[in-house]
Amino acid sequence: MPERTLKAVGLHLGEPIRFRRNEGGRWLVGKVARVEADGSITFHDPDGAARSLRPERVQVRRPASRGRLAWKTVSDVAVTWEQLELFDDLSD
Repeated sequence: MPERTLKAVGLHLGEPIRFRRNEGGRWLVGKVARVEADGSITFHDPDGAARSLRPERVQVRRPASRGRLAWKTVSDVAVTWEQLELFDDLSD
């Protein structure tokens, strides 16, 4: 179930993400663990501690317009992913 929820949002278990502990701080890299019932993303920080943040505060690497990987917020990735799922349903 958790992996299906991650896939529905466009994420993968153990995928690298980046976040800031506080506004204006440096970016830290963690690994995706799951999506919580409230929609927050749970991940493990570099120290191994579990953290949960809103999708707007977490970034994941995705191909940009020219194919090069760029950091994008999870909330943007989730919207794009949901739209692509809609097109898959139409082709059936």
